[in-house]
Amino acid sequence: MCTMQSWTCLFLIICSMQSVCHCCDWIQHHFGHLSAEYLSQLEQMGGDITKQNAPVLFPTSLYRHIYDAEFEDKVRFLNETIYQIIKLFDGNRKSVTWDKKNLDDFLNILERQFENLSSCVSPAVKPEKRLKQYFRNLNRKVLRKMNYSAEAWELIRKETKRHLQRLDILVGQMY
Repeated sequence: MCTMQSWTCLFLIICSMQSVCHCCDWIQHHFGHLSAEYLSQLEQMGGDITKQNAPVLFPTSLYRHIYDAEFEDKVRFLNETIYQIIKLFDGNRKSVTWDKKNLDDFLNILERQFENLSSCVSPAVKPEKRLKQYFRNLNRKVLRKMNYSAEAWELIRKETKRHLQRLDILVGQMY
């Protein structure tokens, strides 16, 4: 005999499965397109990417760890990384010489990607602490320490490109 609670539970399970399926479909068919767009905007908004290295080590171990994670954890990682990049670009950009339209387009597309991924993750689960710490360090040791200079922003652009390319690899491994 079915009780109201069991029907509610079944409904929630089906909704959750549909949400995951919708998420899978969206990532598989739309993530790459938006990714190509924002990477193109990132390239076009300034000159050549700097060869200088940032004083914060790229979190390679985090990416190695997430490649072996469950699908939902990978989606959460994609979402959190894009969120952290958006937050990073919210700083004082007065010294940048980038093309404003390309910069705005880049941020708008990134925001769109974030919004779509946000619908795929539970807000109850805490984001990866090491990822947040890495982006905090980028903000502190690059942007603030270099007084939000054009050189600092070029380092941020380079690191952003590396992250976005790694996220593409991660999505490619999900299917």
